[in-house]
Amino acid sequence: MRERRVLRRNSDHSLRSSSRRTSGSFGLSGLAVRRRFPTANDLVWDNYNFFVIGYSPTERPTDSIVSIAARANGVGLCFIHGAGLPDPKRLLVGSGKQARFLRVESAGLLTHPDVETLVAAAIDRAKTPVPATGRGRLIIRSVAAKQRPRRKPTK
Repeated sequence: MRERRVLRRNSDHSLRSSSRRTSGSFGLSGLAVRRRFPTANDLVWDNYNFFVIGYSPTERPTDSIVSIAARANGVGLCFIHGAGLPDPKRLLVGSGKQARFLRVESAGLLTHPDVETLVAAAIDRAKTPVPATGRGRLIIRSVAAKQRPRRKPTK
């Protein structure tokens, strides 16, 4: 069953409660990416494998510029159309026709100049530009009833 709710950005308590089940670097990374895209919509999926927030100028996931995804083995910054981005330092991982990602060990990685260059290139190449003014909305796209653990089991 697919659930879709639109919330005001300041009422993101459900987002916080879902992200608590993820690794610690997810929360800080998500805040850092949100600061970079203050006018974008936050599209949230909490599915079987990943907890994901996509940053999009529209309500369409395919218009997302980047997304941040958490899983038990870590956090990744996904460039939705990353296959076409210039990546001279070979930071991006993946071999698909469209998306590429970075493994995010800490939120500090997101402010690294090479990562900032990749984000700027993704913004420049976006088919739909992010609005210059206003506030994005928090849009809960789906929440799966059955989910895998998002933190590594403690030994």
